[in-house]
Amino acid sequence: MVLGIDGAADFNALHSRKRDHEVHFYAFDILALDGDDSRKMRKTNLARLLARRPDGIFVAPFERGEIGPELFRAACRSGLEGLVSKRRDRPYQAGRSKHSGKVKNRMHPAVDLVLDDLR
Repeated sequence: MVLGIDGAADFNALHSRKRDHEVHFYAFDILALDGDDSRKMRKTNLARLLARRPDGIFVAPFERGEIGPELFRAACRSGLEGLVSKRRDRPYQAGRSKHSGKVKNRMHPAVDLVLDDLR
């Protein structure tokens, strides 16, 4: 992600490649570690692996509980593209699942780019 002057993600700056020197990498998950399946402890393993991470790499915050609607509203207010989530009572599984999904911020510029590609 590239941050704008206001501290929010700047989608266009990321895709323009003009500010590559400012890119920050946010890690959300680690599914395998040293060839072993890490899905059962993916958040714990990610935090441990990146405890002494280099500058520019961040562990994305992780929230548990019934926060979905408020978190989505906050993401939209912050100008984010949307959220990816899964049901808390379901195990992580790779690929698409009826127990997880993306919720897009319809006001984000990325939605217009997708719609332009479909036209």
